[in-house]
Amino acid sequence: MIEVAKQELSNILKERISFSEGTRANYARGEDTYEPVLSQAVVFPETNEEVSQILKLCNKHKVPIVPFGTGTSLEGHVVGNENGITISLEKMNKVLSVNAEDFDCRVQANVTRKQLNEYLREDGVFFPIDPGADAALGGMAATSASGTMAVKYGTMRTIISGLTVVLPNGEIIKTGARAKKSSAGYNLTNLFIGSEGTLGIITEVQLRLSPIPESIMSAVCYFPDLDSAVQTAQEVIQYGVPIARIEMLNKEQMEISIKYSKLDNIKASPTLFFEFHGSEASNNESISIVEELSKNNGGSDFQWASSPEEQKKLWKARHDVYYSVKALGNNMKVYSTDVCVPISKLVECISWAENEVKKLGLTAPMVGHVGDGNFHSIVLYDPKDEDKQKKIREYSDNLISKALELEGTITGEHGIGLQKKHYLLKEHPDNLPVMKSIKRSIDPNNIMNPGKIFDLN
Repeated sequence: MIEVAKQELSNILKERISFSEGTRANYARGEDTYEPVLSQAVVFPETNEEVSQILKLCNKHKVPIVPFGTGTSLEGHVVGNENGITISLEKMNKVLSVNAEDFDCRVQANVTRKQLNEYLREDGVFFPIDPGADAALGGMAATSASGTMAVKYGTMRTIISGLTVVLPNGEIIKTGARAKKSSAGYNLTNLFIGSEGTLGIITEVQLRLSPIPESIMSAVCYFPDLDSAVQTAQEVIQYGVPIARIEMLNKEQMEISIKYSKLDNIKASPTLFFEFHGSEASNNESISIVEELSKNNGGSDFQWASSPEEQKKLWKARHDVYYSVKALGNNMKVYSTDVCVPISKLVECISWAENEVKKLGLTAPMVGHVGDGNFHSIVLYDPKDEDKQKKIREYSDNLISKALELEGTITGEHGIGLQKKHYLLKEHPDNLPVMKSIKRSIDPNNIMNPGKIFDLN
């Protein structure tokens, strides 16, 4: 049936469908460790109605569909389907409305976070969720992304108030509302957030915005060891300091980032990156508390990024850690872990992880959104080295077990995709039958991103 479907899709989309190997290869995977899988075709819809037509047709012919945004996912979410098609949403990239007085906006799925904040620059408001990559907001909704500022502003679940979703049968639904709260029926908005394209295609996102802070102050602080740095982050949160970001880089990652990002006057030590948002008076009060807590744990004096340019350079270095590790060798791959634990368990978990990496002889510098208990090991490996890959799997398995032992979760922000399906069974064996029941109800032909999150059959 795929050939019939391809012909019917060509009739609908004309030149906005591609069967070329080069195009299909460009949409065959994300920033993950998987080999690319080429779908039969890539289509480029421009409207909700076109997405609806495509899904109706594919559902009729039982053709699998893989939604694709900017391709920045890390767990295999957008790996292609050799028997299906990939739907690129790149042409659906318009900001539809901004209501600065109500602190909200509505965007199409492929508007990126940087694009949105540039659009909002003159309105006194901004979009605060910052996963590092310039990801598409529809994809961020689909994976329930968060990032460096989650400690203050929350995650995509926190700030999404509604969605437009095209269901597998082609039906277009709108969930949620612009209102600040609602108790109208089932929370379908949150059902689709984190569904990773397995229940439908998110085409529009209604977002809550935040006022641009009066004062933004960024600093780094060095520590004698990683435990002291993580302990400080834990105490800052437990003290209730209203901080925007606390990011941890271990010594190994600092050495790599200093070289890759050409950072001046920065030490290669376990480091915390801090950022404070608020009035100048409130920031100064918060800073004095955090400085005292840092010094009590052996931290250095704060080194301030005094200008907006220095602040951007500092945070760009933090966001570029994935690429800085990848740049350590030619033809190397990077596997980025992602676990999250209660803040009181963070020191134990990160200390355990660093020791495990040393024991297994891995190159795996460590970073973390330690303000909310989320951290990553960025593991570099040669794809031809099978022994090293076995050690990475052993490390990943053991880290997952440790996180669950500490009442944490297997993923704080990356999602499940292909990579963590067997771990999901470990964390939520009682939930999976319910998830599968929902999937079968909404997508009885299993056309939406099949094989991602869990195997239906």
